Amino acid sequence: MDNWKQPPFDPELAKYVDCYWYLHKSASDISHNHPKLNPSPDAHLILAPADQPYHYTLNETDMQGCGSHLLLPNTATATLHHIDPFVVLGIKFKVGALYSLAPASNLPLLDDVIDAPEFLSGRMPLIPRIPTKATSTDAINTLRETLDDWLRPLLTSVYEDKHSQLTRDVIVLLDRIDIEALSQQLHCARRTIERSFRRVTGLTLKQYVTLQTLDQLLYYLHQHQGSPPDWADVAAKFGFSDQPHLIRYLKTAISSTPGGYLKQRDLTIDVYGDFE
Repeated sequence: MDNWKQPPFDPELAKYVDCYWYLHKSASDISHNHPKLNPSPDAHLILAPADQPYHYTLNETDMQGCGSHLLLPNTATATLHHIDPFVVLGIKFKVGALYSLAPASNLPLLDDVIDAPEFLSGRMPLIPRIPTKATSTDAINTLRETLDDWLRPLLTSVYEDKHSQLTRDVIVLLDRIDIEALSQQLHCARRTIERSFRRVTGLTLKQYVTLQTLDQLLYYLHQHQGSPPDWADVAAKFGFSDQPHLIRYLKTAISSTPGGYLKQRDLTIDVYGDFE
């Protein structure tokens, strides 16, 4: 299994793109055939060979197709059907970036897979060739430069308004303060903040914070594999009122109890590592 993730070289693109990532599963790789993608506020553009099939199950709905596609933020766990060998390049956009990069495309904001995003219609025929072996430093840097060049024309039509600017400020602040403190920090009514944030991301502030907490929690569990953790300590560390609160939260978020999750270890971070 080959994988990596790296940021763009271009600082202007880095305002909207979190990272590029690469994943290659060969016929000899043994891994979980149906890894689960935990709920996430991020959108990913998946670049793949035109004849390579994809298959997701989200909210009991199968989403299938071939080739490149846009995976929108998901508010429920999605199952990825990765039975056969595959190779993909991923572009992870920052939360809310599609609002600025695709202002007139009328994209749904959440829980969908788009085969041919309208805002990329002129770029899709120019998708870079995806090598089945791209793990050397030179190969990775070449792909990063190629992806920068491929995406850069999007910057000519970037749309920034008061809603996108406010949302960006909110995301930065929520790394260190609670939702309740936003109004005072931004000198703006809570209702105004909520309205702009939902317009840009499709999420409420509470949904976003919940998804970020889940991501941090799963990353923590990924880093601390071995003997089962003290769930009471984990609950306290991540701001849950008690252990039962954490158990209910995980069961809702990833459809599994903490014990069931540790037994399966079937999320993408467990199957493929921290690369997405």
